[in-house]
Amino acid sequence: MSDPLLTSSADGVREMRLNRPEKRNAITYAMYEALYRGLTGAQADETVRVVLLTGEGAGFCAGNDLNDFLNGPEFSSEHPVMGFLHTLATFGKPLVAGVHGQAVGIGVTMLLHCDLIVASRTAQLSMPFVKLGLVPEAASSLLLPRLVGPQRAAELLLLGEPFDAATAFSLGLVNRVVEDASLLSEARKLALEVARQPQGALLETRRLLRGEPDQIRARIDAEARIFGAQLRSEEFRTAISAFLARGRAAP
Repeated sequence: MSDPLLTSSADGVREMRLNRPEKRNAITYAMYEALYRGLTGAQADETVRVVLLTGEGAGFCAGNDLNDFLNGPEFSSEHPVMGFLHTLATFGKPLVAGVHGQAVGIGVTMLLHCDLIVASRTAQLSMPFVKLGLVPEAASSLLLPRLVGPQRAAELLLLGEPFDAATAFSLGLVNRVVEDASLLSEARKLALEVARQPQGALLETRRLLRGEPDQIRARIDAEARIFGAQLRSEEFRTAISAFLARGRAAP
């Protein structure tokens, strides 16, 4: 079995690449655990100044792996996703992301915890939680309205329709849109630029920008309680049966 998360380090940048390209990087329990370990390791490593999140293959992340959610343990505070989400919310170093192809569900909501995001021109993003009988996660019900305003957040979350990189840029969800062929090089260049900044000032400025994490952690937990209840609902089972028939991943 291939490593679910590929990592490499150079010049203060730890690159973490989702590595399930045959499934468009739909995230499994093993991948969540690898992401959790990757972030905690990067936090503890003094040589790491910035983390760059990317994805192997044709897309960044197609959402959660449905088989894991349907056949794994009941969703709870001990679920593998929760360790990753709490670590993501409290991570103390800059996070940069390079997004290409599809970014669905958690593939979008994790970006709300990143400081700088580069997207390829053909990237397509969506958060179809409600369509699947679910609710948003990763504190996106709190962070997205802060970023794009309540009306636009409601449109993105209640309708769940895909939107392109240009729209993401206009909303302030991504910082730069580049040609597909140059995405990785531009994301690495940006991460390196951040890593070269004076570290004390960089980390303190980031901390001031992000504010206290308690409200974000509380929202992650509140969303998770409802998410777990919806996973047991009839409307989720109905929606997911139709979704599986189309052979797709999920938020």
